[in-house]
Amino acid sequence: MVPMNSTQMANLVLGFHVVISVTVFFGGFIVFLLPWFAIIHLPLAVWCSVVNIADWTCPLTPLEKAYRSEAGQEKFEGGFVQNYIGPFVKLKISPRQLELLAGFAVLVWNVPIYILIGYFVFQN
Repeated sequence: MVPMNSTQMANLVLGFHVVISVTVFFGGFIVFLLPWFAIIHLPLAVWCSVVNIADWTCPLTPLEKAYRSEAGQEKFEGGFVQNYIGPFVKLKISPRQLELLAGFAVLVWNVPIYILIGYFVFQN
């Protein structure tokens, strides 16, 4: 097996970050089909919300930055939301406001989904 270089490791961490983010955003819909998936989705959604709202640093961000630095690449400022999601958001808000928006968006998006799931589960 060929060892991965630092750029590949940074990209792998970034890919994992993207998979987690997509899972957090769309995972509630997966729970409709596979109820057991809530065991994975709920903790991830709560974690992502808290990290953004509380202004914590996700452990994946410094890991990616370390690999990028080791590979001789320029380290990016801020975190995942600011660096990778921010450019797609066309709002003129600060990076901190963007993090708050992301954290609350996870809640606003997922709470109604779980209310619907609860409604269908307890309706039967």
